[in-house]
Amino acid sequence: MSVQMRFAARSDVGLVRTGNQDSGYAGPHLLVLADGMGGPAGGDIASSVAVAHLAVLDDAHGADDLLDLLRDAISAAHAELIERSEADADLAGLGTTCTAILRSGNKLAMVHIGDSRAYLLRDGVLTQVTQDHTFVQYLVSTGRLTPEQAEHHPQRNVILRALGDSDGDVQLDESLREAMPGDRWLLCSDGLYGVVSGETIAETLRTVADPGACADELITLALRAGGPDNVTCVIADLIDTAAITAATAPDTTPQVVGAAARDRRRGSRGGSSSAARAAALVRAASPAELPEPDDEALPSRRRRWVGRLVAALLVLAALVGAGYASYSWTQTQYFVAPAGDDVAIYRGIPQEVGPIRLASLHERTDLRVDDLTPVAQSRLGEPITRGSLADARAVVENLRESLRVKAETPGEAPTGAPAPADGGTPADTGTPAGGEG
Repeated sequence: MSVQMRFAARSDVGLVRTGNQDSGYAGPHLLVLADGMGGPAGGDIASSVAVAHLAVLDDAHGADDLLDLLRDAISAAHAELIERSEADADLAGLGTTCTAILRSGNKLAMVHIGDSRAYLLRDGVLTQVTQDHTFVQYLVSTGRLTPEQAEHHPQRNVILRALGDSDGDVQLDESLREAMPGDRWLLCSDGLYGVVSGETIAETLRTVADPGACADELITLALRAGGPDNVTCVIADLIDTAAITAATAPDTTPQVVGAAARDRRRGSRGGSSSAARAAALVRAASPAELPEPDDEALPSRRRRWVGRLVAALLVLAALVGAGYASYSWTQTQYFVAPAGDDVAIYRGIPQEVGPIRLASLHERTDLRVDDLTPVAQSRLGEPITRGSLADARAVVENLRESLRVKAETPGEAPTGAPAPADGGTPADTGTPAGGEG
């Protein structure tokens, strides 16, 4: 059995934002949703870069290659965003969520990072397939909050994982599943599910048959609810190829919307609605609370990606009642950094908030910083963060291995030690294979 996709993508800037930082893509083999964040002009660039790297995959591929192709495209987008943030101070902190589905025959591969969502409507039942990579979802998953409490938590939009200005490995959620005729997929940004209930989303997906009309209706619902954020929907129906006739053949022209589209500066379709008029009154009453009036959107004040500022946000969470859980989370993290002349492993995160230090020396190794290769020393200029002690120790062992290779290479002996007499192949292993460090 083979399937095809009948698809649509729609995006709206919303009633409050001055620019659209969402990007969406829908094609015969590929669906993508990216919700950008960052400094001035950063979010729209970030989501556009993600879509650009993924869009080239919209073609026929072998099922066994799907996840590898998605991983490689995501890694390339991540690397480009880091390069852009390092080259331009105005782009420091830019990043994006990304949810993508790539189809081959009756197989679907999905990768996900951030808090955009993928939903599956099957036999009339709507299921959220992805899990949000947010601080509040972490609290729910660990039993510290109920889902009902999470809906109104002041830190519900703090993202813990995203593509962009985070000098570490990309941590994707990945899955491979069957493409079943009759299934309907929805990818959306939090501009939809943040203001429209799951029950209403499900009912709309069940009752509006055409994907484009359905996406339009979902965006209309978000605008009626106030449209406080950019809202983007990508919908795809899976249809049995055998049931397709010349009259019912789906349009295969790709659709690009939001920041990645040519009409990215278009205004909201809800400009004359009562919700839009109410939003205008709020803007007039509280001008200091709004983004600067230019064409480039400032980062969402509801959804700032923590990055290097995670400690400050965690302390803020403490002030609203989740302080203990916040600090406990930091103490599950580790990083490798110098301790004087030695390489050391620290527990916590490399941040200070006022007098509070969120890291402590866990163990000092026998490696000296001056003995490492220049590239390895340069990498230690920034803490090498890892999610567990075992991973941090693996970084140290990679550094140790680079020191061994350096000692075996003529003219590259550690400081204060003679070069070995035997030959070797010159190598610079400051960044070990398979990871940074």
